[in-house]
Amino acid sequence: MLKILIPSVSLLLIQSNSQHKWLIISSSLMLMILPSYIYLYSPSLNPSFAHPLFIMDSLSSPLIILTFWISSMMIIASQKIMTNKLSQNYFNIMITSLNFILILTFSTSNLIFFYIMFEMSLIPTLIIIMGWGYQPERLQAGMYLMMYTVTASLPLLMSLLIILNKKMSSSMMFNSSFTFSLMSPKIWWLITIMAFMVKMPMYMTHLWLPKAHVEAPVAGSMILAAILLKLGSYGLIRMSYLFPLMNKLVSPMFISISLWGALMTSMICLRQTDMKSLIAYSSVGHMAILISGLMTNTVWGWIGSLTMMIAHGLVSSAMFSIANMTYETTHTRSMFLTKGLLNIIPSMSFMWFILSSMNMAAPPSINLMGEIMLLSSILPISPATIIPISIVSFLATAYSLYLFTVTQHGQPLSTANPSYYSSCRNMSIISLHSIPVVMFIMSPQFISTWI
Repeated sequence: MLKILIPSVSLLLIQSNSQHKWLIISSSLMLMILPSYIYLYSPSLNPSFAHPLFIMDSLSSPLIILTFWISSMMIIASQKIMTNKLSQNYFNIMITSLNFILILTFSTSNLIFFYIMFEMSLIPTLIIIMGWGYQPERLQAGMYLMMYTVTASLPLLMSLLIILNKKMSSSMMFNSSFTFSLMSPKIWWLITIMAFMVKMPMYMTHLWLPKAHVEAPVAGSMILAAILLKLGSYGLIRMSYLFPLMNKLVSPMFISISLWGALMTSMICLRQTDMKSLIAYSSVGHMAILISGLMTNTVWGWIGSLTMMIAHGLVSSAMFSIANMTYETTHTRSMFLTKGLLNIIPSMSFMWFILSSMNMAAPPSINLMGEIMLLSSILPISPATIIPISIVSFLATAYSLYLFTVTQHGQPLSTANPSYYSSCRNMSIISLHSIPVVMFIMSPQFISTWI
């Protein structure tokens, strides 16, 4: 565990004024993937305890690897901040500190410490949005982000304190059998998981997410979609693992809301004109299917959820980064004005097609494996679920093709700069996101060994 934590702390201390500081940080983040990879493929699948406060198992290891990978991609994708000297030292500190907080969140075995890190991750995220956002509306987006997530998290703190009082332990490894005397078990479970539902986010608690994505810089959108949304699903998995019988009390309600939300957000995607807004709403739809699979409390539902977390983390981060590349080329995010990218640079149009295909879970991406497992766990719950699931699958294909065809065909803007759009850096970022999505389908045990 120290092989991960000590290098993560040391990155915070790098304060050189070197022109290539971003390269040092991004390459260091990639190298730190190796210890997590070793833990993941250790001969024993039992959790690895380096300290009573920390745990490294095959659930947290893929998410830690994803955190390091996306953090390095964020540094590479934010070259505009580096080249224009827009407080680049502070920006690097925010990225590395957020990376360190997320590593602690995924590796802790203490519920109270998990809650502290869970909330602390909001601070660097808010600073990134407020400090390097594009429009004055970022103030409102930051307020929405804090109000939704902090308000929903306070009942979670109360619930964790009840657990600590009852069991005299806040470890994630304790025996979960204890009686509820203060309130109904159903109410207790609702207030416990609501913080995670808002974080993912569940439909009806999702209004903060499109605002935050639209106003955030590319690094903020990448980490928000790829990692921060997964904090909610990771916390829900950990709590459901401790209290496996509780999900059955509330699963019909959450599955119904999530499937309805996936249907609504998929239709909302078809009327979006802003690229980042469309990608943000599609994230809400994907996470709704993930919530439904988690609440089934089945092995396939949980493995499919982790698979979808990894797949969605890579694909959504790549979608936001390529949308930012398009914005820096055409100087607009409007799909009415962004036309004819196929005529400007066909290679990046091919990347758009690859990412759009992955977003609709086309083979051979790992998204397909995740969706098959999730849908296979949801359908036995009720025959009625086949109707919204079928419509959502069709609409996911529709809005992905809509995003691709509208932006790639037509007459391109005369102000577009194809030399920037076709840079080696841009191609590398998209490739480094896309290749793992295809490679994991050849080695699915990377994800499916934890349960």
